[in-house]
Amino acid sequence: MIAPLAVSMGDPAGVGPEVIAKAWAAREREQLAPFFAVGDVRAISAVWHGPVERIFDPAEANDVFTSALPVLNVEDGGEITPGIPDVDGARCALHALEIAAGLARSGTARALVTGPVSKAQLYQIGFTHPGQTEFVAERCGIAGENAVMMLAGPSLRVVPVTTHVPLASVSGLLSIDLIVAKARATARGLIRNFGILIPRLAFAGFNPHAGEGGAIGREEIDFIIPAIEILREEGIDATGPFASDTMFHERARATYDAAICCYHDQALVPLKTLHFDEGVNITLGLPIVRTSPDHGTAFGIAGKDRAEPGATIAAIRLAASAAERRAAAGA
Repeated sequence: MIAPLAVSMGDPAGVGPEVIAKAWAAREREQLAPFFAVGDVRAISAVWHGPVERIFDPAEANDVFTSALPVLNVEDGGEITPGIPDVDGARCALHALEIAAGLARSGTARALVTGPVSKAQLYQIGFTHPGQTEFVAERCGIAGENAVMMLAGPSLRVVPVTTHVPLASVSGLLSIDLIVAKARATARGLIRNFGILIPRLAFAGFNPHAGEGGAIGREEIDFIIPAIEILREEGIDATGPFASDTMFHERARATYDAAICCYHDQALVPLKTLHFDEGVNITLGLPIVRTSPDHGTAFGIAGKDRAEPGATIAAIRLAASAAERRAAAGA
């Protein structure tokens, strides 16, 4: 029997419980693989009145999935009020993430999908990681810097070389080694998770107009071009650096499989502009498949039946397809 997917609820006061429930409700129309939620079952009941069944073993999820949303319960959510986060909810979210990641690592779940968390609340309980990506990487025995965040939508995939750092710090963080490492992981990830046998990587320049040959910045000359040359010597199809204002229109997107960008917003602005309700965060470089909807907790609309499940549905679908490809390849 194929193991189900584990979906951690994220913060119980956010939209995670609602979009997971709505994804289950759309399971037949969207042809979703069986999954189970991990978190406080009361968070689901607070925002949704569909069928829910507690399970005590992930193996139960496949049978339950056809008639009810299976939930592996985490009983420490405190007083749950949609839209009002607190530290009890943060502890519950972290506990659920830890359990779900462990199940994916053991193979009891065939992939991990993580719901949105509030880092502000997590930091209050001593969470020290920049985000869930680094936490999951650590639990998998992978250094956080070796875990690569890719954002994927129907027509665009992007990888930011630097992520949650001040824009003023980006230039000082860029290096040939860092760019090469992120690009190598991206190429491997496209092969393992997307079935793209010869990945094409396009590199965005750091400066306007990709620096104009050094006239308005040297980051392209000092870091990006040398990195591209190394990658080409290794047989990776790497092109650029390109001016980022001309990289993301339809014709340009047809020429590459992933765009390697220098900083967070350079990557995420085009992705969210094109695929706001369908964007998926997939972590490359892990021994497990991990995806997440590319949106936050949205406390302002939690409990109001306004949350769209499209990104969660896309995250579940991508997790299942990536796990299937990796299993078929023995990876």
